[in-house]
Amino acid sequence: MPFTDTSQLLHSLSDTKGLLTILDTLPIGVAIMDKSGVLLAVNKKYESLTGVDGRKVLGMRCLHALRCDFCMKDCPVMTSWKARSPRTVEGNIVNRSREKIFINLTLAPIIDGNGSIRGVVEAVQPRSESLLNEVPVHAYGLGELVGRSPKIRKIFAMTPSIAQTDSPVLITGETGTGKDMLAEEIHNESDRDGPFIKVNCGALPEELLESEFFGHAKNAFPGADMPKPGRLRMAHGGTLFISEVADLPMHLQTKLLAYMDDHVVYPVGSTRGARTDVRIMAASNNDLDELVRQKRFRQDLLYRLNVIRLHLPPLRERGEDILLLQDHFLKMFQARFNKTVKGFSKNVDTLLKSYTFPGNIRELRNLIEYAVNFCDSGVVSMRHLPGYMLQGPGLPGNLVATPSEIQQPPGTVRTTPPERWEDVQRKMILEALVKSGGRKRQAAELLGWGRSTLWRKMKHFGIE
Repeated sequence: MPFTDTSQLLHSLSDTKGLLTILDTLPIGVAIMDKSGVLLAVNKKYESLTGVDGRKVLGMRCLHALRCDFCMKDCPVMTSWKARSPRTVEGNIVNRSREKIFINLTLAPIIDGNGSIRGVVEAVQPRSESLLNEVPVHAYGLGELVGRSPKIRKIFAMTPSIAQTDSPVLITGETGTGKDMLAEEIHNESDRDGPFIKVNCGALPEELLESEFFGHAKNAFPGADMPKPGRLRMAHGGTLFISEVADLPMHLQTKLLAYMDDHVVYPVGSTRGARTDVRIMAASNNDLDELVRQKRFRQDLLYRLNVIRLHLPPLRERGEDILLLQDHFLKMFQARFNKTVKGFSKNVDTLLKSYTFPGNIRELRNLIEYAVNFCDSGVVSMRHLPGYMLQGPGLPGNLVATPSEIQQPPGTVRTTPPERWEDVQRKMILEALVKSGGRKRQAAELLGWGRSTLWRKMKHFGIE
């Protein structure tokens, strides 16, 4: 039977599940469009790369779904195919999480027996380390975890492949290096349609951890008036990310290991199990191998978690990534606080290059948020930085002492103690609460935190 246009062909094949089944087995993103760029079908990999819902984008033009920088340059679909041969280009797309992904994009026309273009096949493939023989000059990023240092680029290149498996992932690194962001990005790039659920073993009392993980039955213990599903059941079809897994008590390490073997959840106070499909990711800033030698962590659980191990280097080992992250966070807080801050003074750049950042990316982010909050000029100067950074012998010797940069002249003896980071955070929380009129949800949004994070920090600092 001859087909008069591509949509008729597509409709016929999709009725037999032939075309869509074939597309979903491909390891790259594929879309089929009519000759004007209207989407007729997309596969699952296309959905995971772009973050779109395949059912909702049908009938939309490709440029609205793909959001690629090539669309408005010399795209053959937009320029009526000056040459009818397939074309492959490098570009980048912005997914629904507003993250930039660098891709190879191939466009090929579907030509009928009369030589007329009836449709277009589009293939989208993320560029990985194996596809790039030279170092890109631009920053490569996953959300706020941006950088182009070799170790970071290697992790970014591995992420798409890791996302397509269900193997456990163990992420190690110092506090503040972005372990939770990396885990969530791996989940977002996967085909798992369930939620990304986090549990922090260090932030919960030991007596509540078992119930948080596995849930409990009604009346399982005093106060258990209602049954609770637990995080492992809430994460069905998705990912459970266990932060600070080294703080998990020994008896719960045993129970978690049993779950990873049979994927059956047994709530506290119940003998009835529930089977769930959950991918486990864990993170720790402790040396788990040393904890195994100290008999504080189960060796068999470490083997089970350690199928794929990723290590995020500390910020002090990432070289020029510090400058990239500075600019990234500056633009973020410029937009959030509606301020015009052009950049950093030479002294601030010098200081940040020499600073060791014990809090890593989290400390840099909070530091720049603080500076943009208090910046009353077009440039972040030394006087806009938290006081703790301007104390002690660690200051570089090549700073230029000017009135606009440092409020006190060289040799002045300070009469006030150094401002600690804890004091800075407490001040930021109080200011956010004042700006929001005491409304915690709005205060958390101003700070860029979740409500639970704000509540926990308020409790820690004794803020009523």
